[in-house]
Amino acid sequence: MNAKWITPAVTALDEDGHIDIEANKRIYEHLIQGGIDGILIFGSIGEFFALPMEEKRNMVREAVAYIAHRVTVYIGTCSMEFEECVEFSNFALEAGADGVMVISPYYFNLPDSAVENFYDSLADRVNGPVLLYNFPDRTGYDLKPQVVLNLVRRHKNIVGIKDTVGTMGHTRALIQTVKKEFPEFLIYSGFDEFFAHNVLSGGDGCIAGLSNFAPAVASGFAKAARENDLEALQVYQQKIDGLMAIYDVAEQFIPIIKKAMVLCGVDMNPGCTAPLLAADASETERIEEILRNASIL
Repeated sequence: MNAKWITPAVTALDEDGHIDIEANKRIYEHLIQGGIDGILIFGSIGEFFALPMEEKRNMVREAVAYIAHRVTVYIGTCSMEFEECVEFSNFALEAGADGVMVISPYYFNLPDSAVENFYDSLADRVNGPVLLYNFPDRTGYDLKPQVVLNLVRRHKNIVGIKDTVGTMGHTRALIQTVKKEFPEFLIYSGFDEFFAHNVLSGGDGCIAGLSNFAPAVASGFAKAARENDLEALQVYQQKIDGLMAIYDVAEQFIPIIKKAMVLCGVDMNPGCTAPLLAADASETERIEEILRNASIL
């Protein structure tokens, strides 16, 4: 099976709320040493929506140089200003990123024709691989399998998708619709617990957040899939199922993921961009319980 686990990395900030370059390098090293197949910088969990563009550009330069092609690197380049999205995408690719990932425009519910027009215009002007990002809970609408197929037929540089939908049936339909004609098109699930179902259905794995603090679990899961080790797959599936409770600790899970990383020994400040609040004492106690139950602490 073709199976990869890519981490949508958190973005470490300093006490003043600015991107902490050195702390982020420590995060990337933590992930690489943990066996992760790739890193997505500035995904949703990376707080792309609340960070200054100049700081993001600087982080891209530093991150791509530091990671130095040891693993795949994707950059989330979404901006509600279309020209800024194009410019940032080409900047990231010129810096050496393996591809850019772009969530479709949010706030307004868009018809399929507007979504296709957005990605058509983007793909025509971005000088390298583009991955789509489907997240209906944040955009208000869905990238339907037929829409994705239409786009892939028109643009060779649209090479994959992250499908963050709470039912595996949607991702399965994507796999059946698109891979029949374009078997090399990358289809990743956005939920950790769907990893095995994704690859067993013919997908490529997941881009999911638990690996920020448990990279060895995620990479072990991917290795078991690549080796067709059903017994190990079952063990890792149940471990991931237990860790999914992390997402239920608080309404906003990014501070919870960051706190879990600190508890697991990652040297970073767990603070987030406003208005996200740091994990409180009761939430921290719950995180510790979940990590102990998974034998991570």
